[in-house]
Amino acid sequence: MYKEDQETELKVELTKDIKKEIVAFANSGGGRIYIGIDDDGNIVGLDNTKKDIEALSGMIKDGIKSDLTLYTHIKQEQINNKNIIILEILNAPNKPYYLADKGLKSSGVYLRSGNTSVPASDEVIKKLIIDSQNIPFEEITSKHQNLHFNYLIALFKEKNIDINKNILKTLKIINLDEMYTNLGLLLSDECPFSIKCAIFNGNSKLEFRDRKEFTGSVLKQVNDTFEYLDLYNKTKGKIVGLERIDTKDYPEYALRESLLNAVIHRDYNFTGSILVSLFDDRFEITSLGGLVKGISMEDLYNGVSESRNPNLANIFYRLKYVESFGTGIGRIMESYKEYDKKPLISNTQNTFKVTLYNVNYVDKNNIKILPINLTQEEQIIEYLKKNNKINRLIVESLLDVSKTRANDILNKMINDNILIQNGTGKNTYYMLK
Repeated sequence: MYKEDQETELKVELTKDIKKEIVAFANSGGGRIYIGIDDDGNIVGLDNTKKDIEALSGMIKDGIKSDLTLYTHIKQEQINNKNIIILEILNAPNKPYYLADKGLKSSGVYLRSGNTSVPASDEVIKKLIIDSQNIPFEEITSKHQNLHFNYLIALFKEKNIDINKNILKTLKIINLDEMYTNLGLLLSDECPFSIKCAIFNGNSKLEFRDRKEFTGSVLKQVNDTFEYLDLYNKTKGKIVGLERIDTKDYPEYALRESLLNAVIHRDYNFTGSILVSLFDDRFEITSLGGLVKGISMEDLYNGVSESRNPNLANIFYRLKYVESFGTGIGRIMESYKEYDKKPLISNTQNTFKVTLYNVNYVDKNNIKILPINLTQEEQIIEYLKKNNKINRLIVESLLDVSKTRANDILNKMINDNILIQNGTGKNTYYMLK
């Protein structure tokens, strides 16, 4: 049975719209398009595969830029006496690929997201261009040259580190043309990036307790954010024998290292903020940019590190904010070795997220934290086994997904005869069938 997913697209016939799918696969790691199979996976076949193959080849050659010819393979197959075409698109190197008649903009550049192809944002297009040029963000000459470094100078003075033009060049804050680099921009008082913190009541995003945004030099942002979070990192004491043992909600090292990792390793080609969320039961920090190419999650847990911003990492190292390179994740996990709830590290193509669980949190309903290896549907099922019913807002919070994605998941589970829907409007809820 054929089924659409991240790497598979089904087309009942050849149309011009197929160029959008080809572009999306080329920009997103490759995939296959089956022509002559409907959306339900039924083989309907094609009347004239020779003509369709010629037309498809022309679309690839003339309708898509850069040239994808070397990274596509077209073949004909016969299944159940019906002819179909299989187009394989490889993970092509010269991204971003785009529709020739639309140009290098959102209407011409597509990415694969699940089983659909979606337009790329201007930020993603810029990131794809820079990645293909292989020029690190921090080494590019900054568009902003009227920069000030009051916080950096004061911090260097406090650490007894000399700072002058030669040292700024050595640190790559200034380039050989004596222009400020993007690294200089990040360290300057005018840094355009920020960290947004939100403190929530309970374990969902329904009610804010407090919100703050920290700006200025990334060094200042780290210090200000950590001081802010420390206000909410409560201490719980218990008596063991004659001794009182105090335990913070979150190990200080894990909290600080998660924050440092987010700032040092994020992808600054994206202009969005680092997002920090503190709930009753957990702390989440999400930074833009997934893992550096060539590094896997397994590598990360084994202490293998490849910094996206090595010059920025070197600044933090000189200031003794970090003790050594490549040990952060391992030490975060180590700080939780005495606890049942382990940190959760998750990674997508464009985000990196660390979740730390509150070691002092006691669930009043005595509902255990769900295993991290469950699928999204399995997490909903496990929740319903303990809570009888669920609504969309709870699904959004439980799975950390958007409203649209939550609705898609719930509708699929209804169609698969797993859930039943009750109520209408805001009172809609779902139960196991």
